[in-house]
Amino acid sequence: MQTRREALWNMGGGLGGIALASLLNDEGLLAQDSAGQQPRPRAKRVVQLFMAGAASHIDLFDYKPELEKRNGQPSDFGEAVETFQNGLGPWLKPVWDFKPYGECGKPLSSVVSDLGAVADDLAFVHNIVGKTGVHSQGTLLQTTGFNRPGFPSMGSWLSYGLGSMNDNLPTFVVLPDHRGLASNGTKNWDSAFLPSRNQGTVIYPGRNPPIFDLFPDEKLAGALPPRGKDDAVSAINALNELHAQRRAGNDGLRARIESYELAARMQTAAPEALDLSTEPQHILKMYGLDDIPAEFPAEINAREEIVHFSRKCLVARRLLERGVRFVQIWSGNDNGFPRRNWDSHEDIERDHGPLAQGMARGATALIQDLKQRGLLEDTIILWTTEFGRMPSSQGGKGRDHNPYVFTNWLCGGGIRGGTTYGHSDEWGYKPLDRDRPTQVYDIHATILHLLGIDHTKLTFRSNGIDRRLTDVHGHVIDELLA
Repeated sequence: MQTRREALWNMGGGLGGIALASLLNDEGLLAQDSAGQQPRPRAKRVVQLFMAGAASHIDLFDYKPELEKRNGQPSDFGEAVETFQNGLGPWLKPVWDFKPYGECGKPLSSVVSDLGAVADDLAFVHNIVGKTGVHSQGTLLQTTGFNRPGFPSMGSWLSYGLGSMNDNLPTFVVLPDHRGLASNGTKNWDSAFLPSRNQGTVIYPGRNPPIFDLFPDEKLAGALPPRGKDDAVSAINALNELHAQRRAGNDGLRARIESYELAARMQTAAPEALDLSTEPQHILKMYGLDDIPAEFPAEINAREEIVHFSRKCLVARRLLERGVRFVQIWSGNDNGFPRRNWDSHEDIERDHGPLAQGMARGATALIQDLKQRGLLEDTIILWTTEFGRMPSSQGGKGRDHNPYVFTNWLCGGGIRGGTTYGHSDEWGYKPLDRDRPTQVYDIHATILHLLGIDHTKLTFRSNGIDRRLTDVHGHVIDELLA
């Protein structure tokens, strides 16, 4: 179901556009461009690709020739360096070779070479800084804008601010890593003080069932005839409504009732949206899902990572085209050995290699698929991780945490592709311009701007404070806008 804003926009220009501008202005959410004008929203939906464990910018996207020249030499940063572990070994060159791709000539590592096909659609930001080298805090900062729990996810903010485009599917969907949750678990998509209806709904593509507790237990389901099921649902709905009427103003109760009603509607809509068997063979091949092995090796491997990440990307496309507003896709789970995440303290090549190939294949297919369907122009894709990794080595083959600089990239939805904004220094250790780094608040502010929202106006009063996604920070990065 369309929101009021989208219904007006879809009426075209003229009175519809005037009415929408008035509506947004009345709500105090209307974004302005650098000239103070009120722009038309460029995007309707967002995909966040999150690499849990901290992906290495200097081995994937941020090419540093100086590291190749100094490989193996003692690392000298010219200043005191605080590491998370013992990560100040010799300089370590990029594990994989880089070469330029696209008309923009963007250097990419060979392990993510699939992204070369869409290099001219990507906008890289290489001077992102974090606030901590701790996984849980760094992850929360990227997902919620705060480095401690108790704050809503970006997906929850968009669900709250923009509403649903399909009453039969959740507004905010989370596709976790098949091995488990990342640091913080469900806090990464929690609605916190926003209404509970705005929290993420977890779906595991490829599992049976993909959505827990959507359908009743088979033994329970068989105990009632079809008419009995309908009567039971009607009775429960009536009791819930009576209970809610006696507790007017209980937003949490109302949200739970609405979640039950959504679950009932999802029993029909969700299985259809998650059914990949209806996809044509050429689409499955594009995602690398055309010939899935019956089983995979025990050790981490590229083929398995391609299957799992691409499956989530294809499900994301199906959800987006059916009106889901925000999809969060995860690669990597919480710490464990052997590594099944991006936290490559021991061996970058062993751990990053399969994960990076899986991510690059799935993300490239998603971008191409959205583009050929006309959906990329109003869908923003954000690639991020909690922080980067050090240019010095750890244990010879690994890299320690680097919260001082790392990379994000964005695509679609009004983003100017084929560009690079912000640079890291010659080592990839800190921003080249240390006085003007990019922070997650700036990324979030820019995304909200493209959605037609002024990030300073999307607020919710909690404990006497008007809270917002960007806290008291953030500015729109005009250089990233098409």
